[in-house]
Amino acid sequence: MTKRLIGLTGGIATGKTTVANYLATAYNLPILDADIYARDAVAVGSPILGAIAQRYGMQTLSPDGSLNRQQLGEIIFNSPEERHWLDKLIHPYVGDRFHKEIAESSAQVLVLVIPLLFEAGMTNLVTEIWVVSCSQQMQMQRLIQRNNLTPEQAIARINSQLSIAEKASRADVVLDNSSTLEVLLKQVDQALEKGSVN
Repeated sequence: MTKRLIGLTGGIATGKTTVANYLATAYNLPILDADIYARDAVAVGSPILGAIAQRYGMQTLSPDGSLNRQQLGEIIFNSPEERHWLDKLIHPYVGDRFHKEIAESSAQVLVLVIPLLFEAGMTNLVTEIWVVSCSQQMQMQRLIQRNNLTPEQAIARINSQLSIAEKASRADVVLDNSSTLEVLLKQVDQALEKGSVN
């Protein structure tokens, strides 16, 4: 039996984590998270972190030698070229980790949380694509509150990704997160049920 590999994506601050946490707690599904692998890729002492410090200088490192995410964010969210350079380093590492975890897992259904599923060309990793969507206005509000950003910083992060409309047009399932949590989770239940019948 082939594994059911759900690619969970969406825009920044649209509610991917909420959906992933629900699938983990309510359905006991294993969650493979691209953000965790990306953090591992730039761990202290890693070759990728070394390359970042070499390219942008020591200001991209914190006093303890770890990555200064805020400093790096200021560089890459304001320059598509620099973001592309960084992605070319990190995406292959993340892709390899996914391949390894999928191969080693005995679970029949896995959830792969990949914020940059389309941008990183990782759609071949999954058997179906779920996009969590909400209005850009809600996205902005959540991002400003959650990450303590200015409106300019928030819009730069939103614009660094494919638009939600573009992602939704390529999805098998679109989860609308512009209403209540209850409404969102009901859509998740239905999407999971629908796929298991096929």
